[in-house]
Amino acid sequence: MHTASQVMEMVHTSENSGVEFKEVRIVGKRVEEPHRDSLSDELAAFANQSGGTVIFGVADHTRQITGITTSNISTLVSYISEICHDSVDPPLVDFYVGDVLVKDEFGDERYLVYVQVEKSLWLHKSSNGYFYRHGNSKREMTTEHLLRVGQSRSQVRIISFDEQAVPNTNQDNLQKDLYMQFVANDNQSSLTQRRLLITHNDSLHATVSGILMCNPVPDQYIQNSYIQAVFYRGKHRDANYQIDAKDCRGPLNEQIICAYNFVSQYNRLSAIKEVGREEKPQYSMRAVFEALVNAIVHRDYSIYGSKIRLFMFSDRLEIHSPGALANTLTVENLADNQFTRNELLSRLLSELSLNDGLGQTVRRRYFLERRGEGVGIILRESESLSGRRPIYHMADGQLKLTIHAAESLQGSTGNIPNCNNG
Repeated sequence: MHTASQVMEMVHTSENSGVEFKEVRIVGKRVEEPHRDSLSDELAAFANQSGGTVIFGVADHTRQITGITTSNISTLVSYISEICHDSVDPPLVDFYVGDVLVKDEFGDERYLVYVQVEKSLWLHKSSNGYFYRHGNSKREMTTEHLLRVGQSRSQVRIISFDEQAVPNTNQDNLQKDLYMQFVANDNQSSLTQRRLLITHNDSLHATVSGILMCNPVPDQYIQNSYIQAVFYRGKHRDANYQIDAKDCRGPLNEQIICAYNFVSQYNRLSAIKEVGREEKPQYSMRAVFEALVNAIVHRDYSIYGSKIRLFMFSDRLEIHSPGALANTLTVENLADNQFTRNELLSRLLSELSLNDGLGQTVRRRYFLERRGEGVGIILRESESLSGRRPIYHMADGQLKLTIHAAESLQGSTGNIPNCNNG
């Protein structure tokens, strides 16, 4: 939010990499200028670069204050908000529209409207393509630039995506009982050293990892950062045959436990009695745990609007994780190579202890051991139960893992598993 004096200071400074002026022409209740497509490009360019402010009611070349009439303010504000939501993909969410009363060069009072756009965690496409701010104008991204920016937001670099600042956050967005699991002292210095806080534009912001691990509702800040679990009767995704569904929200470690318990609840256990009792589950819960941790750690959080999805069917379990495989990994060499997209998240999860019961079940002391054994455990333990090797498959920018259900000891998997607690 800007004050009138701050807006006037921007006007006197003239257009630059963080400020743009726009004259306004409204006929009736219709905004004729600035044009919708052009304005969407300007707003997306700010979000794709370092953020900035567009001031309406100022001539861009002369800096003359033309102002906005009182009756047209609400029309213009609605127009700007519609463009942010409808003409930019993904929609801009970190912006503020306001108005201030200032005096022009003749001392007459006039209203100016402004929109303050924060640097976005995501790359935004506007009406005419992808743009960024360069000096006092916008420029369209070349293919090379587009790939470089996309990479910087999702792959390893000096500051990886999980260490970037989340707009409109600060230390208050980190919950003390959650962040004290990772720091020895309750102060800003400790939080910045662990990269849970970072300085951006001269102010402290929570990082992506800080929000994901130390905020009780991270998906309010990083959209769809949760696990959606659904259990279907039969072999197909069909709402008519949905038995149960659960959205696992909260800090990432709580999401893992929630999804693990969901699978455990519907993990059918078959048994036979001959000389002694023999029991056989559909899925190795150790393998399921490793698969969930891998999905949480390696998903691409820079992809807007995608969530981890877990589907259970009568014959298989599927986990869909957003994002292509990082670096030189392929579905063929996953078991033999290790690469961490989110290094900070990996370190934090490797410091969180499992409770004794779950730790003994999955043979882990911490959520993540960081030895690169996870995929091997998933493949070996699942294949030993079902006789079929799990399948990793890349499609539509998502990594899909399919774990086949083991046949019942009675010879049939059935359609509706009996509930059991592990």
